[in-house]
Amino acid sequence: MFWGITLILLSIIAVPSLILSKKPNAKELLEKIEPYQGWIGLVFCFWGVWGIISAILNIGWLTTNPIWWTTLLAGNFVEATLGFMLGFGLINKFFLSKNEAAKEKGIQLREKLAPKQGKLGVLGLIVGGWMIAASFLFF
Repeated sequence: MFWGITLILLSIIAVPSLILSKKPNAKELLEKIEPYQGWIGLVFCFWGVWGIISAILNIGWLTTNPIWWTTLLAGNFVEATLGFMLGFGLINKFFLSKNEAAKEKGIQLREKLAPKQGKLGVLGLIVGGWMIAASFLFF
């Protein structure tokens, strides 16, 4: 359930325009979070990558709980991608700045993903909700 809650929180940060159209007074809260968006993205990127590694290490669940394993892998993939998009500035500064080839590949990947951030955020809300429901259904 924790994975789903964190994915929903990250998705809310990733799609502020969707939230502001529904609830105009949320702008103040989103403005307070904005300075920390890079750090939040960095943490969630690593959290998502760790979740992907965890899913791969527990591939045995695919035979006993295939729906939960697929849900865990999909949720963590969306979380790592959204985290990368939100934390790209810090990732670029700390990890990619020393290698020009890696820096260029990171910029190209960011440019490909940037137009899809809103859709990924909505997908994150859906997958996060399903992760919470699945944690009750399968455990």
